[in-house]
Amino acid sequence: MQDQNKPQEPLELSGDANAPEIVAAATAAPDTTPSIEELLRQAELKAEEHHDAWLRAKAETENMRRRAQDDIAKASKFAIEKFAESLLPVKDTLEMALADTNPDTLRTGVDMTLKNLLSAFEKSGVREENPVGQKFDPNKHQAIGMVEAEQEPNTVVNVLQKGYLIADRVLRPAMVMVAKGKDA
Repeated sequence: MQDQNKPQEPLELSGDANAPEIVAAATAAPDTTPSIEELLRQAELKAEEHHDAWLRAKAETENMRRRAQDDIAKASKFAIEKFAESLLPVKDTLEMALADTNPDTLRTGVDMTLKNLLSAFEKSGVREENPVGQKFDPNKHQAIGMVEAEQEPNTVVNVLQKGYLIADRVLRPAMVMVAKGKDA
């Protein structure tokens, strides 16, 4: 019975280099690893945090989409605003020319109107296409007929109606007469 009252000596693990650390860990304070409940609570908080961030990102994306749609609608609705503003002086000069019955004043008013209209076209990027002497281009010209001429075949001889371009895009093709070959 004396052996029972005697303090026990630590066990020695022979041949293990980590034995002192294992013994120290076994005799140290109680286990400090978090419990399953604590781990679950932390995971739930993390999940809630990520869900909140996702909802905020989703709302921000929806707001950006809605703003972009509004901007597109406004751009479409008011796209012609600059051109319409540049046409107002054209209307004014036409009205002034028609208000005066003097033929000389009418001619001056029509000239002023044409100058204002050309200025409005220039500001808006509308260019006149007068292809006399150029090769026929079916993308920019509409051939009305062919005529015998001294020019090379498929060259524009006469322009019946000028064409118009907006930034190299055809607004209206030029209506033209094209030279046909001499042997045709």
